[in-house]
Amino acid sequence: MLYPNEGSSPERSEQISENLERLHEEIRVSALAAGRRPEEITLIAVSKTYPPADLLVAAAAGQTLFGENKVQELCAKVEALAGHPQIKIHLIGTLQRNKVKDVVGKTELIHSVHKLSLLQALEKEAEKKDCLQDILLQLNIAREASKHGFLPEEEEAALSFVQENCPHLRLRGYMCMAPFFENKEDAFPVFAKAREIFERRQQQIGEASFSVLSMGMSHDFPVAIRAGATHLRIGSAIFGARDYSR
Repeated sequence: MLYPNEGSSPERSEQISENLERLHEEIRVSALAAGRRPEEITLIAVSKTYPPADLLVAAAAGQTLFGENKVQELCAKVEALAGHPQIKIHLIGTLQRNKVKDVVGKTELIHSVHKLSLLQALEKEAEKKDCLQDILLQLNIAREASKHGFLPEEEEAALSFVQENCPHLRLRGYMCMAPFFENKEDAFPVFAKAREIFERRQQQIGEASFSVLSMGMSHDFPVAIRAGATHLRIGSAIFGARDYSR
C-alpha cells in the first residue's frame, strides 16, 4: 500500500500532537460536564488513508489505539508496525465475508459485525485458527437503509446466536453510528437508545467481559459521551481532512 509521504515532517508531527492534546481536553471537558470520569472513555484514532508514520507520531504522543476501515489497510499497517507492540489496531469498517480469513487473529477487536452470516463466517475462521476473536455487534438504531447493523428488535436474537453458536467469538459490546445531523444534538436519542440496549445486556452478561459501547465520531462525540459511550472513533480531528482522490 502506497502513501504520499512515508515519513512525517516536524510540522506534521507537531500538528498531530497538538490535535491530540486539544482533543483529549475536549473529551475531558465533555465527560466532566456529563458527570462522567474522563478515564472511562477510550479514544480510537481513526487512521484510514494515513501512513504508518502518522500512527507512530500519534503513539509517541500517547495514542496507541487506532481504527481502520478496510481489511487490506489494517493488515498492511499491522505488518508495518509489527515492531511496535504497544500499537493496537481495531477494524471499525464494514467487513465482507470474503475478507474474514484475512482479519481474524490480526486485530484484537472487530467493531462492525452486522449480520448472522458474518457471525457464522467469523466463528468458522476463528475455530480454524484456534483463536478467540473479540467482536462488537453493530446496531442500526436509526434504521438507516444506507447503513449496516442489527435493528433494535433483532439484537436479542443476534446476542443469543453468539452465545449459543459461537464459542470462538467473545462479544465485548455494541457499536452504533448516528446519522449525520446538522444539529449534532439530534444524535442524542440514537446514542441513548444504544446505551439503553447495551446496559440491559451488560446486566445480564456482566461488566467484566461486556464493557464496550463504541459510538461517537469527530462531529458528534460530545453528544455520544453524554449518552454513555465508552469508546469514541475519531479521525479527522486528529489527522486532518482526508484526501480520497488517491
